[in-house]
Amino acid sequence: MFIIIEMGLGENMALLKQKMTGLSVIAVLVVLTVFGAAMMGSVLGSKPKEIPVALVVLDQPAELPTGGALAAGMMIKEKLTSNPALPIAWEIVDSEERARAGMDGREFYGALVLPADLSSGLLSLASAEPQPASATILVNEGMNTQASTVVKQILDQAMRMVGLELSNQLLAQIGQQAGQIPVNAAQAMLTPLIVKEEIVHPAGTNNANGNAPGLLTQIMWIGSLVTAMTLFLAGQGAGTAGSGRWASVALQGAVGLAITGIASGFVVWMASSWYGMELASAGGTWMFLWLVAAAFFLLQSSLLNWIGMPAMALLVLLMFFSMPLLSMAPEFLSSATRDWIYSWTPLRFASGGLREVMYFGGWDAVGSSGTVLWSLAGGFLALLLLSGVKKSKSAKAGGSLAGGV
Repeated sequence: MFIIIEMGLGENMALLKQKMTGLSVIAVLVVLTVFGAAMMGSVLGSKPKEIPVALVVLDQPAELPTGGALAAGMMIKEKLTSNPALPIAWEIVDSEERARAGMDGREFYGALVLPADLSSGLLSLASAEPQPASATILVNEGMNTQASTVVKQILDQAMRMVGLELSNQLLAQIGQQAGQIPVNAAQAMLTPLIVKEEIVHPAGTNNANGNAPGLLTQIMWIGSLVTAMTLFLAGQGAGTAGSGRWASVALQGAVGLAITGIASGFVVWMASSWYGMELASAGGTWMFLWLVAAAFFLLQSSLLNWIGMPAMALLVLLMFFSMPLLSMAPEFLSSATRDWIYSWTPLRFASGGLREVMYFGGWDAVGSSGTVLWSLAGGFLALLLLSGVKKSKSAKAGGSLAGGV
């Protein structure tokens, strides 16, 4: 019995002596490092910095009974813009209309509007009929839900602190002036500044908290990859059967574009009918999603036809490195991630273009993202067709050599 056990241990020890056993440990660590960097490295430790927000100061100074003037708007502006703890890049604009136009153009994640009667409203708190002053926070939800939520929280907190400071100053001034403060004035001074909030370009219902463009982009990348892979294998089989290589590649591209059109329409129908996703323009969303799917398919098919199966590893890595970034604003990313991945990944342009179509007015709102996707589709279509020409020439050269021999 001991002899049998020793023989069994000897056979198992032989497994441990194999080079592949040691390489498996290294392979696992390499895979975990790569995919850990893809899934965690880009997002863990991210924090907002220099988020562009518009500041509109329309306030007109109001004269104090004791002389001088109260310029609450300028005081608030100085406190906000001089606070280095706020991760906001303020841009002073001269009107609310300009701020709204900037949000329409995806320049600002939000805006703070201080109206012309801000100071006079604060001074009215000492009168028999106090009229609390007001300010407006505009939140550009469609641009990025995460960033707009952070902007809203920062502005809410900042305005609460400003309101508390204004309350203390006014109580001291009116107390020195009148000796006693009327009850209604004292009550109004507890909340001297009313902050109103308005959501601009809302994401709508069942839109994954505004992350639907990124979600649809991921779905279409996977769907296009399956289409590209199956048609590539079918093209390989057709080539083996003796059909022309260039004709096979051209047909592969045509069939793939048709399939992506059907697939993108199905995804839009599924999202709206099955899951109740609110779409301002279902037709526009479908057409742009078709462009996205076509660009993805042509990119993937080109790499498969030029490189072969090793291209799958590149495409999978590209997907895993890009997916965590689709729901994040670039102001939240590290400079390395923003420059080395976010700046060029095609999934980012697809998600950004879908966001423009879904939340900013359809095809008319599509900017540079659409241009990039059209360029990608055209460029990789040419590469796909060239792959057929190149391999056809190689095959002819091989046939000529064989005939000469």
